[in-house]
Amino acid sequence: MDQFPDIFVRRLREHGVRYAFGIPGGPWIPYMEAMRRQEMPFILVANEASAGFMADVCFRLTGAPALCHGTFGPGATNLATGVGCAYLDRSALIAATTEQSDAMRHRVTQMNVDHQALFAPITKWTVRAEADTLTSTLDRAVATACEEVPGPVHIGLPVDLNDRNTPRGGSLPDAKATRPPSAGAIRAAADLIRQARRPLIAVGLTAARLGLHQSLAHLLDVIPAPVVLTPMAKGLLSETHPSYAGVLFHACSDRLTGITRQADLVIGLGYDPVEFDYEAWLPPVPVVHIDTAAAELSAPYELAALCIGDLDAAMQTLGTIKPLATEWDFAQLARHRDGLNSALHPRSEGFGPSEALDILRDILPPEGILTCDVGAHTHLIGQLWPTPAPGHLLMTNGWSSMGFGIPAALAASLCRPTTPVVCVTGDGGFTMMAGELITARRLGLNTVIMILADRMLSLIEVKQGWKNCPADSSRLFQNAFLDADRIFGVPVLKADSPATLRQALRQAFHTAGPVVVEAEVDGRDYHQLIARSYK
Repeated sequence: MDQFPDIFVRRLREHGVRYAFGIPGGPWIPYMEAMRRQEMPFILVANEASAGFMADVCFRLTGAPALCHGTFGPGATNLATGVGCAYLDRSALIAATTEQSDAMRHRVTQMNVDHQALFAPITKWTVRAEADTLTSTLDRAVATACEEVPGPVHIGLPVDLNDRNTPRGGSLPDAKATRPPSAGAIRAAADLIRQARRPLIAVGLTAARLGLHQSLAHLLDVIPAPVVLTPMAKGLLSETHPSYAGVLFHACSDRLTGITRQADLVIGLGYDPVEFDYEAWLPPVPVVHIDTAAAELSAPYELAALCIGDLDAAMQTLGTIKPLATEWDFAQLARHRDGLNSALHPRSEGFGPSEALDILRDILPPEGILTCDVGAHTHLIGQLWPTPAPGHLLMTNGWSSMGFGIPAALAASLCRPTTPVVCVTGDGGFTMMAGELITARRLGLNTVIMILADRMLSLIEVKQGWKNCPADSSRLFQNAFLDADRIFGVPVLKADSPATLRQALRQAFHTAGPVVVEAEVDGRDYHQLIARSYK
């Protein structure tokens, strides 16, 4: 038998956990010592929310869960923001918080709140650990987090267990495989698809999580149809593919209605409504939903077939049907793509965000990773940014928390140390997580942070304009944003034109360690870019 913290760390390492993120309280010191002995890095962050965001991204890029930690009370409530991101963006992680002993758990005492109640709505499972069953609890926690649909699990660690001897546990249990959909469900879906003249394929988050771009390409050989993507499915289909129609819900997506309204059937492939409900954009036609989890539709929309199980197996089976002769006009679809691209580049007198992103895309190598924060720029990136494969654009759209972009970029740099990584954030999101520049500097991460500085919460300012409301309350600052050449010891490069941005980015990507690039852009372009209606 070993002490509780040693068994806790050892079992998680056996399950493939390689990183831990958080801010320690005193009771966490024995766990950090156990991590040091077992060579699991504990990465100190500036805000516990970042710990959750970073653990989330580790799962997205490696397929293995990571550990995040918050201490009593405020540590746990801060951590909850990052854990909620993993819950609605479908990432497995283990969240551990320090809890009071059984004797003090229900007493009024400093920093004491009910962590089990706090995490219950934003996790797949929350549990209070016990010494005698720790390894079986961890086995169940990892299995629950990783099985479909993946998500976070919370483990409360009572403070009085730190010195308890704990059994080591046996071999790891086998992981459960996702079962394929029933043959009857596949037949029902195939029959509806064969009858359709103008099927439309909507591809979502699940397909991206599972990396099914090759299965999608093969399926399009037998079902020639337009494809719309949800934002987190970017990378599953090239923006130049003959079937590509665009991204739902993001910039200029009102233009997609010229395609979606022609459909007589919608095929949802890995479409997770956590990003946006079907009803928000769906034409009045039947839906075939093929995913690892069921979806709901409200009247008058019809869920004509439900195919639940192993998504890749379902797509491969459907790929064996006789190729369809659909009635889509692919020349019209090509003209639609050209028009969408033109709309994403509004003509303006100033230096706009579209031009800034085009310059970044030109400089960032194809294998590079872009993380983005939440705001008006997210809508633009989701539609504009050419994404060569899943995992090259990381965003939060189920949870949609500002502050995601910088921690996500740091985690990407940790997981892919030889890959160029850049975060694009607005000035609002940057102010939330600027403290993580210290984390990046301490770790020596070669991460570029590009701020699209327009002095506003631009997405809110656009929506205030729709309601004829003044935007004073959405203005972040006047005059200069970063008025020094360093912040927390990190170099700051400034740009206010295409030429100066190109020069700054080239310098940033050739500089060791983190670099901030402040690109001063004209946010008025967002008024022409943000979609007001999706139907």
